[in-house]
Amino acid sequence: MPTVFLTGASRGIGLEFAKHYAAAGWQVIAAARAPETATALSALGAEANVIIEKLDVTDDAAVDAVAAKYRGHAIDLLINNAGIYGDRDGALGIGNFDTYRRVLATNVVAPMKVALSLLPSLKLSDAGKILTISSRMGSIGLSGGGSYVYRSSKAGVNAAMHALALDLKPQGITAVLAHPGWVRTDMGGSGADITVQESVAGLTALAARMALSDSGKFFNYDGAELAW
Repeated sequence: MPTVFLTGASRGIGLEFAKHYAAAGWQVIAAARAPETATALSALGAEANVIIEKLDVTDDAAVDAVAAKYRGHAIDLLINNAGIYGDRDGALGIGNFDTYRRVLATNVVAPMKVALSLLPSLKLSDAGKILTISSRMGSIGLSGGGSYVYRSSKAGVNAAMHALALDLKPQGITAVLAHPGWVRTDMGGSGADITVQESVAGLTALAARMALSDSGKFFNYDGAELAW
C-alpha cells in the first residue's frame, strides 16, 4: 500500500486529495491545523487507511514530532498543499506586514521544513515524490501587478523547491511544483473557473506520471509546463 502525506487536508483541494487517495487504496496521512473542526475530514478518518494528524505547518517542533512518528515508514508522495492568501490588498499597498510575514512562513518556509523533515521517509520509497501546490501568480514570466504578498510567497516557494528538486534528483526523489487552476474554494471564490474535483483529478494524474526527468519543473494542473 503506497503512502501519501498531505498538508492542509481539512477542506478544499486538500480534502479532495485525501478523498481521492483514500478511495484509491493508499495509506493517507492527512495533516490539518484544526482537524477537530473539520467535519468532512473527521468522517474520512473513520476509514482504516486514513490517519489524521493535527499539525500547524509553521510550528517547527510540531513538524519534527510528526516526522519522527513516521521515521522508518516509507512515504511515497508528499503533497505540500497548506497555504494562505493573506489580505487582498490593492496595488501600491500592503495593509499589514505582520500578515505578510505569516503568509511567507506558511507558503514558503513551511513547505521546505515539511519536505526536509520527511526526507528520511521519502528516501525509503522506491520512487519518492514531492508535489508542492504553488500558483501561476508566483510566475515572474506570467505575473501581473498587485497581490504582492501572495505573488511573492509563491515565487519564493517556487525558487526554494526548484533548488531542492535539483539537489534531490541524484537521490532518486522527484520534486515538482504545480498550479492547481483557479478553483472554487474559500480562497478562489465561487466565480473561479474549475471545481476542486477537476483540479485534483488533474493534479493526481500529474503526480502519478511525475518522473525524475520532470524534477524541478512547474506545471499547470492539466500537465502543461508553466514559465518560471
